[in-house]
Amino acid sequence: MSKFHVSTTVNGDTVEYLCDPRETLLDCLRDKLNLTGAKEGCGTGDCGACSVTVDGRLVCSCLMLGVEADGKQIETVEGIAEGDVLHPLQKKFIEHAALQCGICTPGILVAAKSLLEKNPNPTEEETRYWLAGNLCRCTGYDKIIRAVMETAEELREAS
Repeated sequence: MSKFHVSTTVNGDTVEYLCDPRETLLDCLRDKLNLTGAKEGCGTGDCGACSVTVDGRLVCSCLMLGVEADGKQIETVEGIAEGDVLHPLQKKFIEHAALQCGICTPGILVAAKSLLEKNPNPTEEETRYWLAGNLCRCTGYDKIIRAVMETAEELREAS
């Protein structure tokens, strides 16, 4: 089977890799680019642990083929912080203890950031709905929702 050459932008950097036509974007990110933040929780798009944004759209990277990333802009959890400076969302997750085992956290952070970029003033209901595709077995969600809501408020006040 021949490999495909993919040229894409990940977290602002142009990258290239070779992949089999049936390799997922998740596998390419983890195995070819060493970006291990996105996790495979289910492999069927049901848990959200592998969430990334592709051209600004939230996607489960386990459901997208690596070859489909050609020419796209991808953001992973590794691209949320700016160098050593945590994003306000990451700070609030720590402050609220909105993470425990860490399997779901990267996907939830990517999804929450995507929400706040599309809707900087979400209601609690909108936040819960947006994050409904991200499963967490440890935190109970309330701390996550509070962290996202407070980040939204903080970002609005800063702008």
